[in-house]
Amino acid sequence: MVCPIADDQGVLGDLRLFKPSVEAFNELEIRLVQQVANQCAIAIRQARLYQAAQQQVEELEQVSRLKDDFLSTVSHELRTPMASIRMAIQMLEVLWEHPNSVPNSLPKPLDEAEKRTKTARYLQILRNECQREMNLINDLLDLARLDADTEPLMLRSLNPGHWILHVIEPFEELMERQQQQLQIDIPTELPDLTTDFVYLERILSELLNNAYKYTPAGGAIAVSVRATSAALIFSISNASAKIPAKELAHLFDKFYRVASNDPWKHSGTGLGLALVKKRVEQIQSKIEVGGEQGLITFNLHIPWSIKP
Repeated sequence: MVCPIADDQGVLGDLRLFKPSVEAFNELEIRLVQQVANQCAIAIRQARLYQAAQQQVEELEQVSRLKDDFLSTVSHELRTPMASIRMAIQMLEVLWEHPNSVPNSLPKPLDEAEKRTKTARYLQILRNECQREMNLINDLLDLARLDADTEPLMLRSLNPGHWILHVIEPFEELMERQQQQLQIDIPTELPDLTTDFVYLERILSELLNNAYKYTPAGGAIAVSVRATSAALIFSISNASAKIPAKELAHLFDKFYRVASNDPWKHSGTGLGLALVKKRVEQIQSKIEVGGEQGLITFNLHIPWSIKP
């Protein structure tokens, strides 16, 4: 005999019973099996509801942890420049409100040339830290806009081969100054690409800037483009400290940083690659990251045309 285990949402399984003899199951036995099947259905449904509830609790706890981490990191990133700004203001006050006094760190009063030099230095600190604050605020606003998905795409059709050279050009001098070797491999003939080139330029600029920041002097940075039937693939590789495989998947997380990959202690908002991932999704594309033999490579797959 086969008795279904079912509830109002469908069949969950079945009970199969066999008798050694050829006699049929009587009505009492059939009712008993049906009651057992009903109890099994209730138990299975309750177990599944409990499992779903536990999963929701875990997800809510994770969201709460992410929110706390996010607020903690944002608070830290906002406070850090303020400490430098406060110090610079205090030193400017000493220089200009008490011109004849000698700070503890100085062996003698400053002459006018030395005062101008130190003033310029502290003003530069103020400019740099104010810009750092603005970068963080702008990145947070960009992230909020991308999460809300309120910005329409501005689609154009262009030849990507000529266009990518325009994107790379501002980085060539920076990389040369850093004694980095830039290798470019772009086919001379490529079909036109239809996408939002404003988003695409921001994506590639962030990836190039990332490669520039984390490549040591004398290291190589490679930019290549290849075409497939479905997509145009931009690849950006650079020499880098080895990144464990388990950490590669987190590179696009907000504020995530690989400590071993930043021996130069570069400052930044920690949102660059998170914004890259969001913008890639916005233009209906995908991005992959891999690392091997001292190289890290980002592969950006852009479909030939996207829906507005």
